[in-house]
Amino acid sequence: MDHSLPTTEAFDQDGPFARDLRRVASSPDHWYPLAWSRELKPGKSLAVRYAGDPIVLVRPKAGPVFALEDRCAHRQVPLSKGMVEGCAVRCGYHGWAYDQSGNCTDVPYLGKDKLPNGVRAYPCVEKEGLIMVFPGDKALAQSVPLPNLGSVADPSYKTRRFGRVVGCHYSFMHENLMDMNHQFLHRKQMGKMRPRFLGQALGEDWVEARYSFARVGGKQPWGEAAIFGQRRELGDGIDDQDVMTIRTEYPYQTLRIRTKDERPVMDLWISYVPQDREQRTNRTFGLLSISRPKIPGLLEAAWPVLVLFTERIFKEDREIVEVEQAAHDAQGYDRNQEVFPVIRNLRALLRRNGETEPLPG
Repeated sequence: MDHSLPTTEAFDQDGPFARDLRRVASSPDHWYPLAWSRELKPGKSLAVRYAGDPIVLVRPKAGPVFALEDRCAHRQVPLSKGMVEGCAVRCGYHGWAYDQSGNCTDVPYLGKDKLPNGVRAYPCVEKEGLIMVFPGDKALAQSVPLPNLGSVADPSYKTRRFGRVVGCHYSFMHENLMDMNHQFLHRKQMGKMRPRFLGQALGEDWVEARYSFARVGGKQPWGEAAIFGQRRELGDGIDDQDVMTIRTEYPYQTLRIRTKDERPVMDLWISYVPQDREQRTNRTFGLLSISRPKIPGLLEAAWPVLVLFTERIFKEDREIVEVEQAAHDAQGYDRNQEVFPVIRNLRALLRRNGETEPLPG
């Protein structure tokens, strides 16, 4: 982390004349996960979306996954309703076939010298159980690096892959995770926690915040204990020992918890992929990596409890951001009165890095 960068509101543009953040489209010029690898079986195709654009993912029985726009150039019906044949996908209506480059390679009732134009192909890679697509300018794909997925490839961590469709603009998700003052929302799951803001740092395409926590009431839930590898009691003298660092590095987010060591005990990577053209829904893809304790098998034994605990936390977060979206839609514009400096800087970052044309609706 470069502490020489400004840590004040140098980039804050969250004033009365700022663009409505909820109408700022996510920039397509990045790698986005559109499906889990397990969702796409060999010899099959899968219909997915990015910001309303239909995309078909195709996994030949031999060869890498590829991505095309999900329409046949003939009658515009979805290619995902067709069949995979060799290293091509064939439309289920008239049998037109397309290869991984989007070229039309066969029309059963035409000669090979009369083949029509094909369809758009998207850069596509598979990494750590995610199928990632570059939905923006194809010419930029080679120069934009794939995201660092945290500790998922480290065998000393156990990773949970999670996510679902959430009914809100992606910016609500970034704000929710970045602002740990919302722990009050989770008081039934976590007991009474007092967050302490330790500071922020920011750059042109990233912002991060650091927090510590003290328990001021209630018992530590077993799911949280599974993350730290031990059960902690109220008043045991370790308040504010752990440091949580949350970072939005556009368009992704990470959350890492460190105790006394530099090695995180928890390492979360998460992406929010807009689904509809108005970007009022997003599909989350999360990789939650937990450090394995020294005692073999302990984390595996505690894993079901950890999964239940995190599901309850995510459920509360999902419900609250969907309520926020409903309030925005009912009021017609963003009326939030944000006072927390790091969230003001986050909102400015999302505006700065998003698309300049406003979303419809």
